[in-house]
Amino acid sequence: MSKRCIYIAFGLLAASFTELYGQTIVTSKHNLSVSGTGTVKATSESEVCLFCHTPHAARPVAPLWNRNDPGVTYTLYSSTTLEALPGQPDGSSVLCLSCHDGTVALGNVVSRSSDITFSGGITTMPGGAHNLTTDLSDDHPVSFSYTPALAASDGQLIDPGSLSTPIVLENGRLQCISCHDPHNDIYGKFLVASKQNADLCLRCHDRSYWAGSSHKLSNATWNGSGTNPWQHIEVPYTTVAENACESCHDPHNASGNLRLLKAATDEDNCLDCHNGNVAATDVQTDMLKPYTHNVYNYNGIHDAAEAAMATTLHVECQDCHNPHAVNNATANPPAANGFIMGVKGVDQGGNNLTVITNQYELCYRCHADSPAKPGSVINRQIEQNNVRLEFDQSNPSYHPVEAAGVNNNVPSLIAPLTESSVIYCTDCHASDASTVAGPHGSIYPQILKYRYETADYTPESASNYELCYSCHDRNSILNDNSFGEHDRHIRRENTPCSVCHDAHGISSSQGNSTNNSNLINFDINVVKPDNMGRLRFEDRGTFRGRCFLTCHGTNHNPESY
Repeated sequence: MSKRCIYIAFGLLAASFTELYGQTIVTSKHNLSVSGTGTVKATSESEVCLFCHTPHAARPVAPLWNRNDPGVTYTLYSSTTLEALPGQPDGSSVLCLSCHDGTVALGNVVSRSSDITFSGGITTMPGGAHNLTTDLSDDHPVSFSYTPALAASDGQLIDPGSLSTPIVLENGRLQCISCHDPHNDIYGKFLVASKQNADLCLRCHDRSYWAGSSHKLSNATWNGSGTNPWQHIEVPYTTVAENACESCHDPHNASGNLRLLKAATDEDNCLDCHNGNVAATDVQTDMLKPYTHNVYNYNGIHDAAEAAMATTLHVECQDCHNPHAVNNATANPPAANGFIMGVKGVDQGGNNLTVITNQYELCYRCHADSPAKPGSVINRQIEQNNVRLEFDQSNPSYHPVEAAGVNNNVPSLIAPLTESSVIYCTDCHASDASTVAGPHGSIYPQILKYRYETADYTPESASNYELCYSCHDRNSILNDNSFGEHDRHIRRENTPCSVCHDAHGISSSQGNSTNNSNLINFDINVVKPDNMGRLRFEDRGTFRGRCFLTCHGTNHNPESY
């Protein structure tokens, strides 16, 4: 049979297959012949298969390969979380790249003495998503051994012995053909399975927590405003759940090379959905408020492989949220809820945690032992910026973030709060907008949920101390139900709560239960030593005590209550 007859027979077979299954190479963009349906096609060459194959005089490379290797050195994908060891492309991958790296003319085939000409003067692969170039650092890695040891080391890969059809390994190595079938474009981009709901990705990847993640289950759609969050996808689906992995990742030509993120700037991978145009809440607006965890200030510092304790000052969405794990599950203090599930943290002992159990452990990443932690805004008699030490249960007093407080008689608490209650950091530090959870941004300093004035001579009002009054009944405080001089100090002398009370707590290594109960830790910009040089509070029993100090020009030498 002549070569011509072979091609005719193949064409008839392909036509019959098309009638049965609706898709073959003949009707795909890989038909580069003059009959091709795409824009990249030959001017006159009618044979379909010879752009890749030839039945005679082929290179000694399966399957009857009709093209020369590019012969270039590629820049490979690399990241700090990559367990595989990709090498220079080999096997079927380098065959694919003989067109898709843009270095070899499309019409340069072994079986022709001269290059086949293409419409529009095209020679090599035109620029765009299909031209991967020789820089593969922004593409899913290929040409690596996919072994049981790799799967075990990674911890989130399917064991190769359990890979489901149609995923195939070539001599035990993952190659382009593991995801792409060059002869069948039924799923688009010649994929071997649908991308919908991450069907293709989940054939190899077994991400922890993904089954219950909001990003897997959300039926949210883009409302058409602002930036299209799926503009990097050639043909996106309608919902977050359907776009799944590709809502954030781009397996080829990714802008954020590390972990193949769709955007090079970390927060841009999140805020094009979490701006009210896809997700129900508008986190981006909170990020633009005066006091924020300002993700815009940093780029290229966060790394998924970094230690739990922050050693370099930065904050990105991924520091507090695991996008593969996040969900709407509720919890009771101090337990972590679904919004921060699966993230790193630091425990009460200062130890790094791979996964937090309690919310405060997340906050301790930056606000405890980190050398980059923010400092205090109030000049305290006892200075302590490590919140892990401030909330320690061995302290003389502390707000009940890790466990119930030590004071068993707090008459001002507003129900359902009691002396045995535990609260979250985010009960105080959070958005001032009730529609947004978490400490993304606020109009109040220190990202406080409510107003909390600390300047001396601030007139007392429900609004000026709204933060305190959200838990402590204002009438109880001003009626002196616990401390007999609250009304005098707060309302008549305009002394802020913060002048006497340190809202977090006093470390046991610095304070004691006699002088630092009831969160007493003076603001020394306001409170000075008495005329004998003494500056202290003494606890003398329930609702009783005395102070040695000078405040607002009045000498307490001592003043008893």
